[in-house]
Amino acid sequence: MQKRILLVEDDREISKLIKDHLEQESYSVWPAFNGEEALTLFAEEEFDVILLDLMLPKLSGMDFLKKIRETSSLPVLIISAKGSDIDKALGLGFGADDYISKPISMIELTARVHAAIRRATQYSSVVNESAAPSTIRFKELSLDFHSFSAQVKGKKVQLTSKEFSILKLFLTNPSRVFTKEQIYLSIWEDDYYGNENVINVHIRRLREKIEENPSNPQYIRTVWGIGYKLGE
Repeated sequence: MQKRILLVEDDREISKLIKDHLEQESYSVWPAFNGEEALTLFAEEEFDVILLDLMLPKLSGMDFLKKIRETSSLPVLIISAKGSDIDKALGLGFGADDYISKPISMIELTARVHAAIRRATQYSSVVNESAAPSTIRFKELSLDFHSFSAQVKGKKVQLTSKEFSILKLFLTNPSRVFTKEQIYLSIWEDDYYGNENVINVHIRRLREKIEENPSNPQYIRTVWGIGYKLGE
């Protein structure tokens, strides 16, 4: 079955370039040229991944992202000419899974789309091993591998696929300290080019969702000079 991509890009020339390339790679691409049109398509159709520009008419890419994150953890890859660290942090902080700066390498874009869909498919597949636990708990945090959801003190927490994967990494390796490079290689399954900002933003965002006091985290602790680990 063809994987379906929602492409939200107001530059019609760039949109056509991306659409034509991804369709050659056997994806089905649905273009939207503003944020409102993208919201309509998102509500009416089912997609496997979203490619999202930040600078959009009618409804900005950031507002679109915030809106869909109220109900969905669908993988979102930001594509934008706004490439500063601040913009990256802002986009990822609102729940994007990855960030690709323009001008775009079609080879890199295809690889990242494929990786995002593969990870999401792994999360949504049913665990068939009956002996494997469906839920893992630590303190007042629980992670359900069947529904791919998390709860803190019995309250459900909405996670993106990346956030779920990071949390799973820590909960299934409770005594291990992970460097940022190890986290990136494990979760993104891509070469690490010192992408510390990506890791920092995801950890901060995850802490804001699961920690009672993100400034004094109890679940994901910082090991200064090394990386992160599950709290004692």
